[in-house]
Amino acid sequence: MREVNVTRAMGAAMRRIHVGNALSAFGLGFTVPYLYVYVAQVRGLGAVTAGLVLAVFAVAALIVLPFAGRAIVRRGPLPVLLAALVTAALGALSLGLAGSATAVLAAAAALGAGQAVMQPALATMIVDSSTAETRSRAFAMQFFLQNLGLGVGGLIGGHLVDTTRASSFTLLFSIEAAMFLLLAVVVSTVRLPHAPHVGDAPKGSAKGGWKQLLGNRAMVRLSVLGFVLFFACYGQFESGLSAYGVEAAGISTSALGTALAANTAVIVVAQFAVLKFVERQKRSRVIAAVGLIWAVAWSVAGYAGLGHGSQAMATAAFVSTYALFGLGEAMLSPTVAPLVADLAPAGLAGQYNSAFALVKQLALAVGPAVGGPMGASLHAPYIVTFLLFSLGITYLALRLGRELTAVQDQPWSVRTRVVAKGGAVVEPVGVEA
Repeated sequence: MREVNVTRAMGAAMRRIHVGNALSAFGLGFTVPYLYVYVAQVRGLGAVTAGLVLAVFAVAALIVLPFAGRAIVRRGPLPVLLAALVTAALGALSLGLAGSATAVLAAAAALGAGQAVMQPALATMIVDSSTAETRSRAFAMQFFLQNLGLGVGGLIGGHLVDTTRASSFTLLFSIEAAMFLLLAVVVSTVRLPHAPHVGDAPKGSAKGGWKQLLGNRAMVRLSVLGFVLFFACYGQFESGLSAYGVEAAGISTSALGTALAANTAVIVVAQFAVLKFVERQKRSRVIAAVGLIWAVAWSVAGYAGLGHGSQAMATAAFVSTYALFGLGEAMLSPTVAPLVADLAPAGLAGQYNSAFALVKQLALAVGPAVGGPMGASLHAPYIVTFLLFSLGITYLALRLGRELTAVQDQPWSVRTRVVAKGGAVVEPVGVEA
């Protein structure tokens, strides 16, 4: 009976977390595509200030994330998430009302810091509300709802904005702030159950978290791999790859929008189609396969800009590039985040999630800075560089597989063997490799 109650509590908590996650993504979708236009043109602060706003987002995240992990370990993910949501809501509302460069940058710092802390806090709540058997599906659902919310929010926001009226953007940022506060209300009702773990929690987990993490070779390897993943894919979407498409392949802005829509559509359609296949494979091999898929994507992008086909063929190839990236993302969502959770010793999931979020932010900060200029002017070197990075993902993933235990690399097969022998299914705890 106790196990049934725990399972029901987990299900109830997870549903609230997913609803809240969808709401926050919906709010972000309203503003993210239009931030540059809002600052540079609508508020008349120029391209430099708009660029600084995007930089402030990254810097704020890099500053707060090292402290977020320790706070989650000490206080739990829910209080940290609530503080992040209130901060982000104030930042969004202030951004919609700001008229000076100073006010815009200060609001962007608050919004960026709040958004950054949300990621590891929500991830830790998902870990606490799932078991090894349900975790991959939970993170897949999170990624699905994020993309769906961003897509729907962006679509609706595009029909609400009017570059001649600053009040229309104030409305957008107010809606975003309201979504953050609504998420705070939803998650405040969550009662986090704690899944059963095997093994003892580490002593002094909060104090020795970073030292212990850096001593975990598997986690260090995964962090390096994660940096390359985010640098070679997400860090190029709205910078280097789009610049390459416009300059080398002659892609129109409408075709660029179609490519982004194709990326989201593939994720939404393919997410659960690939889930059953992915969760039965070794995680390291799934990530290695993603590297190969993305290598093909960069090859197709190379044809779009460097080939000698028609404009229609170039456009089709460019859209296909984004679609292939979406397929890889759908494979990664139920793989990487659960692996981070399974590498974390009991009590340190927040620390590990924050560390991985920090790696992601670093990659997203460096990626556009490197890829943007290359994509705009060094077309062939740009394609070759990121094709090699994609092959590097495959190599690093296979090397990571040697550091993982059987439970960490392929938990489904371990559970199957245990059940076949008549044993109880228990959640594996991360073991330092």
